[in-house]
Amino acid sequence: MRFRLFKYWLPVSVLLLLIGTRVSAQSADTSAIPPDIPKPEYGPYDTILVPAKVYDGQLLPANTIEYTWVHAPMPPAMRRRVEEWTRLRNAVYVTYPYARRAGMIMNEMNAKMALLGTEKERHRYVLSREKELKKEFTQPLEQLSIYQGRILMKLINRQTGNNCYDIIKEYKGGFTARFWQTVAFFFSSNLKQPYDAKGDDQNIEAIVQEVERMYHG
Repeated sequence: MRFRLFKYWLPVSVLLLLIGTRVSAQSADTSAIPPDIPKPEYGPYDTILVPAKVYDGQLLPANTIEYTWVHAPMPPAMRRRVEEWTRLRNAVYVTYPYARRAGMIMNEMNAKMALLGTEKERHRYVLSREKELKKEFTQPLEQLSIYQGRILMKLINRQTGNNCYDIIKEYKGGFTARFWQTVAFFFSSNLKQPYDAKGDDQNIEAIVQEVERMYHG
């Protein structure tokens, strides 16, 4: 008797389960579907609800899969650009504090020299500051590479509005400026190099803005 009851109970239970799941499928909320999109029609085996999306006028099953990370070797051209950017960024980070300090010193010197009455007094003042600056900057600046030195001259131009040739000429005279310009030439550099924040020096300017946010942030 028990076997006969179990024999009939099992199909009835499966049938009730199917009816219940189909009812739940048919009771899915379709209010968010635009009125011009045909509503889904459920069949006898539509028992599982799935996400859907309106695409090209149709309601289609849709889901979001997990992110998949794909790794591939970096092309040589891109690797060179990354290396060049990293080298430039490091050079700006190393030399910017010196350029910033140079701008402050020039403002101080110009303000002081404007109060001095004679050329002899101004010359004596420049010599005194020169000894002070050599003591402060000679050792760290000697550690710079030629590339970092070129970036430093760019940044000094940015901070002061004058290229290094004009600065040396102003404080030390034209002969000294020409001498150091000749020395710079042999190191593939140029004391007269300009600074164009919107042209050739856009990358330097972008990195400087990043550094200045650290100083003023």
